[in-house]
Amino acid sequence: MTNPVVLPVNQPMQGERKERRSGSDFSELSRRITEAGLLRRRPLYYSVRFGLVAFALAGCVGAFVALGDSWSQLFVAVALAVVFGQLGLAAHDLAHQQVFSRRRLSEMGGLLVADLLLGMSYGWWMNKHTRHHANPNHEGKDPDVAPDILVWSRRQARNARGLPRFVGKHQAALFFPLLTLEGLNLSFNSFRALRNPSTKRPVLEGTLLLAHFLVYLGGLFAVLSPAKALVFLAVHQGLFGIYLGSVFAPNHKGMPMIEEGTRLDFLRRQVLTSRNVRGGVLVDIFMGGLNYQIEHHLFPSMPTPALARAQVITERYCAELGVPYHQAGLIDSHRAALRHLRSVGEPLRAAEG
Repeated sequence: MTNPVVLPVNQPMQGERKERRSGSDFSELSRRITEAGLLRRRPLYYSVRFGLVAFALAGCVGAFVALGDSWSQLFVAVALAVVFGQLGLAAHDLAHQQVFSRRRLSEMGGLLVADLLLGMSYGWWMNKHTRHHANPNHEGKDPDVAPDILVWSRRQARNARGLPRFVGKHQAALFFPLLTLEGLNLSFNSFRALRNPSTKRPVLEGTLLLAHFLVYLGGLFAVLSPAKALVFLAVHQGLFGIYLGSVFAPNHKGMPMIEEGTRLDFLRRQVLTSRNVRGGVLVDIFMGGLNYQIEHHLFPSMPTPALARAQVITERYCAELGVPYHQAGLIDSHRAALRHLRSVGEPLRAAEG
């Protein structure tokens, strides 16, 4: 069995000594990316993309009203899960100022899409995601690899107690079933975050969140019988959670974890902990550009349609430096993530045996 990769303390990675002699490698890559014009805003692209998502959302609402109290509504639930996934990707791009260069416009758009349409706190998610970008796969600093129900390193597994200890033993098998709860988990944490002093606009966000759930749940139970409404809710939220997890999990899971004290410059910290997902136009649409995870982490405000060209430049540049650059197909990337989950749970299974 392959052990999970951990970058050891104070051990320079391949190419780091060269970086120390030559100065900032990232500044050179940034110069090349800027000269290629890849950081310019793409208003036409986002107008078309967001317009199509809005049209799909309106179509789902129209179909829901037209079908009435029917089990055919489950087809609407499936379609709406995809639309919610695309709304989540839209909120992500707004948060990174990929759409608008002005922070205020980005924030207004993010609040409307995340809080009102998705039922997820924009401020809470922004805080969490910003910390992830600063220190991806860093134990103790990246909230996405903080021990919770799942464990992400063998150290976390050895310290796990209660439910995380039980789940950790079988977390690879339970990963996708647990993702069905991710949509509800996001909403739960969003309401909980309203009491956090770090939340800048608790009243506004609370109002938008309440409006979302009044319309969403009110519409379900007004049109459908209680049994159909609950099944619709389960199908919609379950598939929405799986969609989100399928987009975000392949990007970092199974990549090296960073220990406290490890010295890495910005370029290597982002490249070594990220994995790109190959697959062409369909994967680009499905993952909203996050399949170019390395480039996204290096240039978070880069508009989505520029990422493919940036990928070519970045891969070649990493080859010049001797910095490992990882890509895999969608299925293989999920296999790597699941292998990692199984591997880090090994201490728990060994203790049980």
